[in-house]
Amino acid sequence: MGFIGWIVLGLIVGALAKAIMPGKDGGGFIITMLLGIVGAVVGGFVGKLVFKTELGGFFNIRTWVLAILGALIVLGIYRLATGKKITS
Repeated sequence: MGFIGWIVLGLIVGALAKAIMPGKDGGGFIITMLLGIVGAVVGGFVGKLVFKTELGGFFNIRTWVLAILGALIVLGIYRLATGKKITS
């Protein structure tokens, strides 16, 4: 996947992670994108370590599932680090 692909994936996955794990977060668009990109990397690492698989291409379902899983992990850590409480 190219650089633009990672940015698009990160933006979409970051937004999906925030939709799955609702709450008020600061930072807006940039933080969402960065959380998604880092989440995709973390998801790739988790997939390689736990499931013995790696991220595939942009349109591969495995890529999206691992990226969303990683983004949820990163979002949870971000909220713990910034002291944000998870509220509906």
